[in-house]
Amino acid sequence: MDGLLPELEVVRKDFPILERVLADGMPLVYLDSANTSQKPQVVIDAMVDHLERHNANVARAMHQLGAESSEAFESARDKVAAFLGAPSRDEVIFTKNASEALNLVARVMPLAAGDNVVITEMEHHSNIVPWQLACERSGAELRWFGLTDDGQLDLSAIDRLVDEHTKVVAFTWVSNMLGTVNPVAELAARAHQAGAVVVVDASQAAPQLPIDLAAMPVEERPDFLAFTGHKVTGPTGIGVLWGRADLLDELPPFLGGGEMIETVTMERSTYAKAPHKFEAGTPPIVEAVGLGAAVDYLGHLGLEAIHAHEQAVTAHLLEGLASVSGVTVLGPRDVSLRGGAVSFEVAGVHPHDVAQLLDSRGIAVRAGHHCAKPAHARYGVQSSTRASSYLYTTPAEIDALIEGIRYTQKYFKVV
Repeated sequence: MDGLLPELEVVRKDFPILERVLADGMPLVYLDSANTSQKPQVVIDAMVDHLERHNANVARAMHQLGAESSEAFESARDKVAAFLGAPSRDEVIFTKNASEALNLVARVMPLAAGDNVVITEMEHHSNIVPWQLACERSGAELRWFGLTDDGQLDLSAIDRLVDEHTKVVAFTWVSNMLGTVNPVAELAARAHQAGAVVVVDASQAAPQLPIDLAAMPVEERPDFLAFTGHKVTGPTGIGVLWGRADLLDELPPFLGGGEMIETVTMERSTYAKAPHKFEAGTPPIVEAVGLGAAVDYLGHLGLEAIHAHEQAVTAHLLEGLASVSGVTVLGPRDVSLRGGAVSFEVAGVHPHDVAQLLDSRGIAVRAGHHCAKPAHARYGVQSSTRASSYLYTTPAEIDALIEGIRYTQKYFKVV
């Protein structure tokens, strides 16, 4: 199949969990990577080595272990900056996940009555709820782009939604539920024309799309971008917020505590420069080391090659789903318009039952609303089943899924 990663079976051996055999002797078929990706041995080894040989707090311990730990932590920041093509390493802030990164921006962004914030109907709850809270606190109005029947943003009302009172336009680069790849450049350019700040949730984009912020025209570039470590073959417990340097300098801190200060007296405090202004307390040190190893690993494979692999596998999945009567895909059917997360319905079978029957055959998928209830509501469904591939997914695993769906339909006598 054209587009697959070369030496795919060699790549799969980098991920020890993929060799697991589940109950009843079923080999693991992992199709839940949009939920969390699996971890290559190099990431596991990097974290174990840090804990065994270099464990100490950063930026405060005046001994050799402290220096080694600080160097490893800041080296991870350099690696993430390179991964994103960030203009400056000091624009990379470590958080505990993408949700915290998005909450950080929503919490410190100055808003007032008369302002408006524009989001979309396809957002993950992490890019809806923080803006709802921000608007409740400030009196600003929350607006949103609707969705077309084929799972894309309805931009027909863009000039009404984004106006001179718009302060923030926040949207996902790739939908975690519909798989839709949104037109970042077009949306950013229109938001900037209105003087708004652009916030992009790249949690599903960073694992599979090449990102080069410095190469993007300034008017088409986000002002903030968030992603999470555990979807890019890294560990849980760490996320990233990239922000434009001048905005980071202007905005107030998110949390107060150690290391985010310049000076402290009983009367007042002054704050460190970014990124440290937004990293109060002990950071996720070993998680940063793991994330650094993860983006190194992805860089070694090449994001262009990973994207081509994802497109090839997703095309095979869409073709397979289309061959099964009673299965409806939510989101674009054209693989060029989407990423690797594919949500679908099986007529007459609840998504939880689909997932449970597939699990009995060793196939791991996700069932539910995928933290995207408004998008599900738009299409009149409460929940769906989602299969999501990644760089280690094989066409044979997709075939196993399709056969598992047919088995599920026969089990529930809906065919």
